[in-house]
Amino acid sequence: MKIKKEDITVTMQGPDTIMRAQEGMGGFTVSYHELPKGTDFTPLLKGLANDNCHSPHWGYVFNGAIRVIYHDGKEERIEAGDAFYMPPGHTAIVEEDIKLFDFSPTKELNEVLENVGKRMAELG
Repeated sequence: MKIKKEDITVTMQGPDTIMRAQEGMGGFTVSYHELPKGTDFTPLLKGLANDNCHSPHWGYVFNGAIRVIYHDGKEERIEAGDAFYMPPGHTAIVEEDIKLFDFSPTKELNEVLENVGKRMAELG
């Protein structure tokens, strides 16, 4: 099974932002994101366990960089050319405009995205 990034469903679009996600990839959701510097996922994760994302992610960064902050306080910078694994219990802040693919278990990701949607509605 394969899919071109242009064929992945757009789930959110705004200035300098495009987020795409496609379920049905063997129990995983494949996502392609283009996000601007300064994007901070932390406020959108409030209400989840430890106010962190509990979905693991595997992926690859084509351009840019993101700082991942784990629930234990450790941090790491993932940047262009890096393949990555983010275990459950993290948040992230885009440090340089970024383009990346990631793969996440659909069930866990959908639980996180449900919370994100509620938070976005609350924040207006």
